Amino acid sequence: MNLRRDVFQAIADPTRRAILLLVASQAMTAGAIASNFDTARPTVSKHLQILTECELLKQEQNGREIYYRLDPNKMKEIAEFIEPFRKMWDDRFNKLESVMKKYKSRK
Repeated sequence: MNLRRDVFQAIADPTRRAILLLVASQAMTAGAIASNFDTARPTVSKHLQILTECELLKQEQNGREIYYRLDPNKMKEIAEFIEPFRKMWDDRFNKLESVMKKYKSRK
């Protein structure tokens, strides 16, 4: 049975978010990625597998090495989904700031 990975479950894990930050600026091999963590390489490989299945990372073969790079298109989809929530919270914080300024000016 082939289960489809949920992208939000994938980015909920702090190690996977750290991996995404590492490969955001340059493609890296699994070994280079794993060297940044105090976990076993098979654990990092599992994280890479999940991120690849969610299409957050792309694999590119270069000789014998496989390089992982960030897929900006998938990240854009996530950002577009989150944007309305960000706007909602910005509006709420702006209203709170306005209330706090009025409260402060009364003192």
